[in-house]
Amino acid sequence: MNWSLSFEPLLSWIWIAAIMVPVALLVFASLFLRMRGSFLRVAALAALGIALANPVLLDEEREPLQSVVALVVDRSQSQDIGDRMATTDAAVEELRARLSRFPQFDVRVVEAGRADAADDRTQTRLFHEIDSAFRDVPPSRVAGAIMVTDGQVHDVPADPGSISAPLHVLVTGEEGEFDRRIRFERAPRFGIVGKPVEMTYRVISNDGQTGTVPVEVRINGNFVVNREARIGQPMTMNIVVPNAGKNIVELTIPTAPGELTGTNNRTIAVLDGIRENLRVLLVSGEPHAGERTWRNLLKSDASVDLVHFTILRPPEKQDGTPIHELSLIAFPTRELFVERVNDFDLIIFDRYQHRDVLPILYYDYIAEYVENGGALLIAAGPEYAGNQSIARTPLISALPALPTGTVIEEGFYPRLTEDGERHPVTRGLEGSASEPPQWSRWFRLIDIQQPEGHVVLQGADRPLLVLDRKGDGRVGMLLSDQGWLWARGFEGGGPHVSLYRRIAHWLMKEPELEEERLTASGRGMTLDIIRQTMSDDPGPASVLTPSGRRIDVNLASSEPGLFTGSLEVDEIGLYQIANGDLTALAHVGPVNAPEFQDTVSTTEVLQPAADASGGSVRRLGQTLTGNVSVPGIVPVRTGAVASGRDWIGLRTTNDSVLKSVSRVPLFAGFFGLAALLLAFGAMWYREGR
Repeated sequence: MNWSLSFEPLLSWIWIAAIMVPVALLVFASLFLRMRGSFLRVAALAALGIALANPVLLDEEREPLQSVVALVVDRSQSQDIGDRMATTDAAVEELRARLSRFPQFDVRVVEAGRADAADDRTQTRLFHEIDSAFRDVPPSRVAGAIMVTDGQVHDVPADPGSISAPLHVLVTGEEGEFDRRIRFERAPRFGIVGKPVEMTYRVISNDGQTGTVPVEVRINGNFVVNREARIGQPMTMNIVVPNAGKNIVELTIPTAPGELTGTNNRTIAVLDGIRENLRVLLVSGEPHAGERTWRNLLKSDASVDLVHFTILRPPEKQDGTPIHELSLIAFPTRELFVERVNDFDLIIFDRYQHRDVLPILYYDYIAEYVENGGALLIAAGPEYAGNQSIARTPLISALPALPTGTVIEEGFYPRLTEDGERHPVTRGLEGSASEPPQWSRWFRLIDIQQPEGHVVLQGADRPLLVLDRKGDGRVGMLLSDQGWLWARGFEGGGPHVSLYRRIAHWLMKEPELEEERLTASGRGMTLDIIRQTMSDDPGPASVLTPSGRRIDVNLASSEPGLFTGSLEVDEIGLYQIANGDLTALAHVGPVNAPEFQDTVSTTEVLQPAADASGGSVRRLGQTLTGNVSVPGIVPVRTGAVASGRDWIGLRTTNDSVLKSVSRVPLFAGFFGLAALLLAFGAMWYREGR
């Protein structure tokens, strides 16, 4: 019960003053002049003033409010080292039990630091969680915060004095821990495929070690070289970018005896490989309506350097025209097909036939070029079925099919085969989903027999586009010269740009167009896996986590030839994915996250903030029975000392909630009337005498 006095005036204070001031002047004048009955006049004046002010005695019933305590638990990955997490769990359980004995505290447990699919933070941000816990609490009700952490916190306020309540930090881990780590100091984001790039890295040890340590260098999981690095010194190295697209450069040092963890003994850099312009040699034979289709397409591709020759004057054409009057240039056959043939990424023969322009031996060189990793495309016309077909040259060893000698002249729709629906060159080709396809017809097809490789397009129930591998190289064969009908918009045209570009880039080994390909990438804290294959079911993918756990992920078909799967993970780092004979690497979370830069437990990071708040920082110890030793908890008043040798203090609040009020008027009713009558009657009586 809380008793208090309040006033509920019968008139406004202005009117009360207007009434009482003149009367008070007369009363005080009588006192000054020592007139008889002055004290009775003062009593009457006081009774009148009290009656007008109407004093009320209040009895308030109040319920005290609780002070809010934030118990912040660090669940970051660095807490997984050793027995830190077990110590944390035991300490939190004991703290909750002790805090439950104090009804004046409202305990809010906040677990922080563990990234998830919706939050890919890689910093331990415990102060952010404290702010969230106290967001709806007035400052007078904040009792303080208790952190259970390894001390590696990345959002400590720049101004420690901004913390208005005691902050107590209980640190897990052992004092004097030893750890060393490796990190990239400078790593370029991009590099040209096949060219070296310079990178700088450093090995760091927290105990001031010197000397050298072996460093293993891997690119995309493949071993490259072993190097020696001097501890604490920046080291440089040159690596050759192997592939276009994403490349993962990985540096690893061995785990030393007594080292805290090997998690940060590996560092990676993601290097995007960029191809220099692809070099294409286009040799056009007999002029035809679609002669410039390939040229226009390749010239429009900024990533392609095109060398184009059209054979307009074969050697047997002798009409007596003097050489110096000819505007044509001689075809540099030796330079192109002997001296510089390996400089080209792709050679295209567009309706070309053997007419002694190329010596017969040069076809052997072209076949050898394909076997050694080159690319060849035959854009065939009727001449491919004739007597002067290049299939009748030594190039036959590189070709996926031989002509039957038949040229089919009838209208047909190019259609995807079963392989074509899965092959990345033709999969999802615009207009292919309907029947008939939503593109125009073609009217000529060269018949072949026993094709090798994949037939991805067919027309008139015969192969139209064949893709094959020969040795280390690739060969494509387009068995019609009617693609220009799509380019000219005949009957609505068709996706000639997409088709021709995919054919060319598949031949030049573009990674995205590989038939058998396994890729993975991190999206937040989700690992996405994509498998391209020509098979019906690639089976599950096996995922090896940074901590060494193995998880199988089922892959579901998203479209023909494409299978995908996702895995929600809780570890930041490098994941290894395998499916069949293929492997891939993917990094989940930001590369070289701050969470793994320093893993040694420390009291120094949080000491300034705790001191400024009046709190404390101490390591969690053990009792004689092996249990975690947690300091005692003591409620303290605002401004009092909040920590001692074996205890921590939390503030209590004086705030309360009003439940009910009882009022007792002191100068109302018969009592007030009697007091007024008594005072004025006594005054009149004295005046009457």
